[in-house]
Amino acid sequence: MTPEIKFCGVTRREDALQAASLGASYVGVIFAGGPRQLTPERAADVLRDLPSGVRRVGVFADQDASTIARIALLVGLDVVQLHGGADVERGRAVRRVFSGDVWAVLRVQGSTLPPNTRQLFADADALLVDACVPGALGGTGMTLPWSALEKALRSPRHGGRFVLAGGLRPDNVAEAIAVLAPDVVDVSSGVEAAPGIKDHDRMRAFRDAVATVSHAL
Repeated sequence: MTPEIKFCGVTRREDALQAASLGASYVGVIFAGGPRQLTPERAADVLRDLPSGVRRVGVFADQDASTIARIALLVGLDVVQLHGGADVERGRAVRRVFSGDVWAVLRVQGSTLPPNTRQLFADADALLVDACVPGALGGTGMTLPWSALEKALRSPRHGGRFVLAGGLRPDNVAEAIAVLAPDVVDVSSGVEAAPGIKDHDRMRAFRDAVATVSHAL
């Protein structure tokens, strides 16, 4: 099964449209700080011309549920991604005020998963696993120990949707898919010319690498 692709940290409309033309299922914009952060108004403009089949994802830090819902409505988000902490109750609070999907995020150091991983898989619409880098919420280019995580993730998944992030690039995404078989692969810095500026050739190479490995499985 071919994983879906999410191009994240998009800051320009032309990059969002390129993602759509390459068949991406998700385009992500950042409200969680860092060099790719957008205002809600700017994010709405960046995502404005996306076709209806491409789902709009907003990445949040520690904003409260009402703020998230307000921004989601303004931008037209389909998915809220909660990077501020892997907490089941927070996800449920957002779900009460937002009708789209809610993705929880696990930021992992090494190959040890927290004890609430199984509950997060069961409760969230998807669980995104990313590398934990102190002082940063994502987009760092840091990879995860895929082989070690395969064992750790095998039990708690139980059919839950799994999004893999963390240092994915055109030259390594095939290996990551072969080891972990994620439902979605999420790339940001791995297809950039500079933070927030996507390299369209690298975006295409990433798409092609995903398609190639998936056909080989």
